[in-house]
Amino acid sequence: MISVDSVSVEFSGTTLFKDITFNINENDRIALMGKNGAGKSTLLKIISGNSKPTRGKISAPKDAIIAYLPQHLLTDDNSSVFEETSKAFSKILDMKKQMEELNHQLETRTDYESDEYSKIIEQVSELSEKYYSIEEINFDAEIEKTLLGLGFLRTDFTRPTSEFSGGWRMRIELAKILLQKPDLILLDEPTNHMDIESIQWLEDFLVNNAKAVIVISHDKTFVDNITNRTIEVTMGRIYDYKVPYSQYLQLRKERREQQQKQFDDQAKQIADIQGFIDRFKGTYSKTLQVQSRVKTLEKIEIVQVDEVDSSALNLKFPPAPRSGNYPVIVDGLTKRYGDHVVFQDASMTISRGEKVAFVGKNGEGKSTMVKAIMGQIEVEGKMQLAHNSMIGYFAQNQASLLEEDITVFQTIDQIAQGDIRSKIKDILGAFMFGGDAIDKKVKVLSGGEKTRLAMIKLLLQPVNLLILDEPTNHLDIKTKDILKDALRAFDGTLILVSHDRDFLDGLANKVFEFGNKRVKEHFEDINGFLRNKKMENLKEIERTVAK
Repeated sequence: MISVDSVSVEFSGTTLFKDITFNINENDRIALMGKNGAGKSTLLKIISGNSKPTRGKISAPKDAIIAYLPQHLLTDDNSSVFEETSKAFSKILDMKKQMEELNHQLETRTDYESDEYSKIIEQVSELSEKYYSIEEINFDAEIEKTLLGLGFLRTDFTRPTSEFSGGWRMRIELAKILLQKPDLILLDEPTNHMDIESIQWLEDFLVNNAKAVIVISHDKTFVDNITNRTIEVTMGRIYDYKVPYSQYLQLRKERREQQQKQFDDQAKQIADIQGFIDRFKGTYSKTLQVQSRVKTLEKIEIVQVDEVDSSALNLKFPPAPRSGNYPVIVDGLTKRYGDHVVFQDASMTISRGEKVAFVGKNGEGKSTMVKAIMGQIEVEGKMQLAHNSMIGYFAQNQASLLEEDITVFQTIDQIAQGDIRSKIKDILGAFMFGGDAIDKKVKVLSGGEKTRLAMIKLLLQPVNLLILDEPTNHLDIKTKDILKDALRAFDGTLILVSHDRDFLDGLANKVFEFGNKRVKEHFEDINGFLRNKKMENLKEIERTVAK
């Protein structure tokens, strides 16, 4: 058991949280929830030992392994993917090497009666006991299984990590963590940059193989599938629910309703007492009663109602100008880079008003197809856009295209038109740019903040073909819900490249699957697609066994 004991954190006189206490037991799968800035990532860093609390402590058994995956990190650039991942076993391999060196000394030394010889024997004995208590592991096989599960190809194993994006390096770090079989795994937004199949593999691993897990994630489906406990950080304290995320939402709603009732009842009581004091103050016959009520008021502890995000802003895209009947027609399209074929003979027809999802493993051509539709790359075959197509495009690197030297407010003020101009501050607030944040220069924003700002820009421009490439990677649950509602109401054509199942659920009514250099059309929503994918996989396993 690992315990968090009376942990408090203060920054420049501001208390982030105070006297937080809870235990983490084996088989706990904890979702750490709370609004941005509540202190979730800070709490993970403290539990991992990467940060120190102002007061309080973390207690863990001496040999406990706590593994932490932060949101942002980079792996060593001087190793191949396989070599970097094998560092997960470095302690075990170092132990084996040390034993071999000591045994060699015992074989070559002749001072059998000396104290030094006895000490070497003791060291070998102690190391052997530790080493042989570890379950025998086929290191290479475990590394291969984990890397393949997280979406790497065998041909990637020998490639240097420097060739991979930050998202893929994150997977290497995740592989190293999972291979260590820690007592506690701490994950901060692990599913960003992961495709659906890799997320499903990770879910299965965490549910069936992990000892204890604490996860921060904006992927509601992922959180629901893996957790059995939810800890909410809010207003400097925590609430511990022994239920998965969806049940927690209902219990939190009931808790806040109860708090509000207590607050309202208390406010009425205080008003009544204050009214009596004001009415009879200075009345000699009521002096003792007035003094008694003053003391009562002083002793009352005000009921606190936990902050609730009450902004119910409904964003809407401007009406989509009418386009031709088939905004996108692809026929026999092939894209290759040298000898590497991304996809070949791909065909698709997307009708006006359709909302479709591009899904598949990373590297199978989803973003490449988007670039082909945008006319950004040359391809073989036919690519045709309907007349009067007005494209709104959100690329994965959209945040880097913002103007750096103007403020957040100016960025939106430049493009807002009509009635929306009076609501700029409300819109920015809904996307977590409240208060002084609207006056920040774009160049000082974090990657996530820039992503949200780029998304607002897109929401305000009149388009009829909207293409979003991984739009939700840096958005929290509330912001994603706002965007999803806006996209549902969008009357144009929508192409979504996303690994976020909850976001796609109820939004896309057709799925294009990218894989094995092909593009396959599925006339169903994301849930139907995933159900059928599992059936296909089972049949493939059965066929393999039958052979």
